[in-house]
Amino acid sequence: MRIAARHFWVYRSDLLASEGITAGGIVRVIGPRGERLGSALYSSRSQIALRMLSFDSTPINDDFWESRLIAAEQLRQQVSAGSDAYRLIFSESDLLPSLIVDRYLDCFVIQTLSQGMELLKPLWIRLIADRYHPKAIIERNEARVREMEGLPRTAGIIYGEDPGPLVIKEGRFTFCVDLIRGQKTGWFLDQSENRIAAGTYARGRVLDCFTFQGGFAVHMSGGADEVLAIDVSGLALESARKNVEINAIHNIEFAEANVFDKLSELEAAGQRFDVIVLDPPAFAKNRASVEAAERGYKEINLRALKMLVPGGTLITSTCSYHMSEDAFLNILADAAGDAHRVARIVEKRTQSRDHPFLISMPETYYLKCVILSVQ
Repeated sequence: MRIAARHFWVYRSDLLASEGITAGGIVRVIGPRGERLGSALYSSRSQIALRMLSFDSTPINDDFWESRLIAAEQLRQQVSAGSDAYRLIFSESDLLPSLIVDRYLDCFVIQTLSQGMELLKPLWIRLIADRYHPKAIIERNEARVREMEGLPRTAGIIYGEDPGPLVIKEGRFTFCVDLIRGQKTGWFLDQSENRIAAGTYARGRVLDCFTFQGGFAVHMSGGADEVLAIDVSGLALESARKNVEINAIHNIEFAEANVFDKLSELEAAGQRFDVIVLDPPAFAKNRASVEAAERGYKEINLRALKMLVPGGTLITSTCSYHMSEDAFLNILADAAGDAHRVARIVEKRTQSRDHPFLISMPETYYLKCVILSVQ
């Protein structure tokens, strides 16, 4: 049984009875022999009918929620000490299913991604306000998963005042983030530690693909002679240029282009690079798209491997949960073979430590980052 293994989801097809339950309500979970299995949030719409809150008879009250918040905070004091921006609550991984809370300086961004957590949103606003006295709490509830819960997509300030653009520190660089209009909750926090680590490999000519707001490019600039950063979004590149400006960097060139097309063009022109970074968006958003995603990952990694100088470094990622680590490594091995290159894994990295993943729930492990030395 999944619950016995401490998996937090129970699918609708596994329910024996659910009549008369309020949408988004907190329910007791009873096993087939009448045994108490814990408490859960109930969804009347999603195929994930239950999201477990506890696996015992612990009362679900204000003290319960506050204790979970404090436990999440204590972990971040260990793994994110001194950070301006980090994920404070990572849903199931912090035993708070379907709840995301990110902290940026004295502002918080919240996502309530199920019927149950949506009903609890006022409680979370109160808990965060009482404990941290923030300048603002902002909701970024535009995620498609809310539609599966029968919830609208919404965004805006739900406590305090508009903080405007914020400047956060990541490693030895600073970045401008917009919590209301930026992607995700303002910044891709899950790659923070990988961006800092990537900077230690920077040298010579660097190519940063899918640069978005320029995070990897800025971190690579310190050790590189020059950085070419590519993204298809002109708006993203405007943000990237601001980040280059506030760090007084002068060796980054930006190109607004489709990465697949630009890689083909660079390869045809005989361009070579010492380091290439591939940080694409999720190609596999569901199981049905995995096959197409594999072709996409194969193509960009193959082209990158061909353009690396001997002894070059490839820093490549997938943020698709549906792309397993083994499948991703197999793609990299196939690409290296087709490129007639020998690739050695120098590091296998994951999402930053403020995004912990449960060993009982592989769905919480989604970001794989591999650093290869290529001959």
